[in-house]
Amino acid sequence: MAIQTSPEAPIPVGEVSKLIGGWIDRLGAVWVEGQIAQLSRRPGAGVVFLTLRDPSFEVSLTVTCFRRVFDQVADVVSEGTRVVVHAKPSWYAQRGELSLRAAEIRPVGVGELLVKLEQLKKSLTAEGVFDARHKRPLPFLPHRVGLVTGRASAAERDVLETARHRWPAVRFAIRNVAVQGPKAVPQVIGAIRDLDADPEVDVIIVARGGGSVEDLLPFSDEQLVRAVSACRTPVVSAIGHEPDTPLLDLVADLRSRTPTHAAKDVVPDVGEEFERVGQLRDRALRCVTSFVEGQERGLADWMSRPAMAYPHRLVEERADEVTELVGRARRCFGHRLDGAAADLEHTRARVLALSPAATLRRGYAVLQRTDGAVVRDPGEVAPGEGLRARVAEGEFEVTVTGADADR
Repeated sequence: MAIQTSPEAPIPVGEVSKLIGGWIDRLGAVWVEGQIAQLSRRPGAGVVFLTLRDPSFEVSLTVTCFRRVFDQVADVVSEGTRVVVHAKPSWYAQRGELSLRAAEIRPVGVGELLVKLEQLKKSLTAEGVFDARHKRPLPFLPHRVGLVTGRASAAERDVLETARHRWPAVRFAIRNVAVQGPKAVPQVIGAIRDLDADPEVDVIIVARGGGSVEDLLPFSDEQLVRAVSACRTPVVSAIGHEPDTPLLDLVADLRSRTPTHAAKDVVPDVGEEFERVGQLRDRALRCVTSFVEGQERGLADWMSRPAMAYPHRLVEERADEVTELVGRARRCFGHRLDGAAADLEHTRARVLALSPAATLRRGYAVLQRTDGAVVRDPGEVAPGEGLRARVAEGEFEVTVTGADADR
């Protein structure tokens, strides 16, 4: 209801502001479409400020939201982006300002698609699908290159011409598929799986020329991403131009900027390889030549030393010393032999002097009984007993007589 006022009965400013706030509160939450004209995100602040503008009527409203609300679309919206905001009008009574408190922000058109792609990207990243440790190295010279691309497309022509110019003998296994529209995803997946099962295919290139975000959407499909992730054959993504980044680029083993660059990344240049081989051969020759020359210098240095230049000099210098040492050794050995012979002769003489034979030669005799026992005491024999007397030159028999008288 209208408030009755007059110059004599006005109402305070605060009351007017309070009433306006009440009317606005009754409006409730609304969906508002507009263009972000200004964006303010202060580091560490929990609230984000936007200015939402209607280009048709040149009208702007201030929008505030919590950071967690804005972070859901932060990667795909910026100043100039058209968005749809679910917000509740709010009146700031102290300053008399109207603003919208946003609870949800959705990009309009392409922006909405980008949000979904960003959410899918985060989900797959969390699963580890894009992890670098799953990337496989490309072969140096593939036996056969698999190519998945549109029929008679510029991308196919660029890949084939560039590859054959770099390496004329390169071979391709081409699979022509739809590269946009509803048939693109199943056909591309089927072609990749078919080439992955071919043992002669060493690497697969998925190529398409540039296009709009909607045209490139099949190459961000979750099923296609998972099919490439499951491939055993290395996959190269060459979709669109360098600014285009479909999810296929993230899961592929190598992302090429364009189809032309994909051919350069996969197929080596024969001219460059010949030049590299020549450089390596020259480098090897220089290394071997340097090594041989170093060894020759070292050998010449060794051979120039006196011991190598005149190897007999050392023998000649030592010959007299060796002769003298040999003579000295012979003299010493002779002296030792003479001394040993004298000692031996002396010992032999002593042995002979102390031997029983020498005693017998001095006139002694040894009496033995018939059993061989030596007679040492006259009492050991009886008269008439036969004995054997052994002298120096032989032996003879004797008979005991007068034994009692001798005793």
